[in-house]
Amino acid sequence: MNFGDIARKRLSFLGILLAALALSAAPQGALAQATGELDAQAENVADPAVPEPATAEPTVTEAAPGADAYTPLGPEWIKGRPTAPSEDMLASISFQEQYSDDGQFALWMHDAILIPMITVTSLLVLGLLLWVIARFNRRRNPVPSKTSHNTLIEIIWTVVPVLILVIIAVPSITLLSRQYKSAPEDALTVKVTGYQWYWGYSYPDNGGFEVISNMLDDEAALSRGEPAQLAVDNRMVVPVGVPIRIQTTGADVIHSFAVPSLWFKIDSVPGRINERVMTINEPGIYYGQCSELCGARHAYMPIAIEAVPMARFNAWLRSQGGTPKGEGAPQGAAPALAPQEPESAVEGAPGAGEAPEAGTPEVTPAAGNPA
Repeated sequence: MNFGDIARKRLSFLGILLAALALSAAPQGALAQATGELDAQAENVADPAVPEPATAEPTVTEAAPGADAYTPLGPEWIKGRPTAPSEDMLASISFQEQYSDDGQFALWMHDAILIPMITVTSLLVLGLLLWVIARFNRRRNPVPSKTSHNTLIEIIWTVVPVLILVIIAVPSITLLSRQYKSAPEDALTVKVTGYQWYWGYSYPDNGGFEVISNMLDDEAALSRGEPAQLAVDNRMVVPVGVPIRIQTTGADVIHSFAVPSLWFKIDSVPGRINERVMTINEPGIYYGQCSELCGARHAYMPIAIEAVPMARFNAWLRSQGGTPKGEGAPQGAAPALAPQEPESAVEGAPGAGEAPEAGTPEVTPAAGNPA
């Protein structure tokens, strides 16, 4: 092998090596360029000089009468939902904020009557217990007292608990009577049916259609800005400020329709109709859950109620093919047919024959006897 062949081989090897280095460096350069662009974008996003879009207060748009389009409320309207301990520890162990008259009364009773009485009673009992331990122990009283009774103390510990129970009983009975008050005649009726494991909402006053409500998976719920395991595909839509007659039953096993922020809970029992009235004070979205163990997927039966003004509720009814109260059937619906008499009884109808004269009975030959 001469010197020229050796030189050509070495130059060829050097060319291959340089080409490999160039190919390996190219992706790194592209990656560095892309990283630089992302960093530049991040700097632009984080730049405080760039103004953020203003957040407008949520407003309810009244639907025009006769409009069939309906847009569900967005996540900014979520009001009734549980609070995680990471958000607010005190709120997570307290009642939810109430959006019905019964709920507000119950919350007032809890905060203004029950909590003060429980606190005072607990501190009093604790103080008496500590005082007895310190004052009447064996070291300070080697000879125990032989007192058999004390009339004043016995009167106090009898009368005071009775007064406490009376103070608690009056608002408690008032709350019970409010919760089970009959719905007015003009109340909107919604029939709630519990299935394994979803809910059905039918509107007998508005055409009798039924809306089936299933839980959304976590990804779909979060993409819509709603809490996981509470968001549903179809909410129960009702008007705000209007008495709603909730009639509920179970299609298979016992369920329980419960919405804590509305102070509402009623069992859905197969073969039985339970009824309660519910009135929601503010527009918004309110979440609940089935509160009766009903099988393997009991924990995945959320409830979502959407309360809207009456005009928007009527628009939603039309979008579902229903009929608002006071309106006729939706356009395009087939008119109801009037009941007709049998064809043979209609005068002049084909095949009916001539009508007999009045007072002259028609004689039909008996079978087997020639006329």
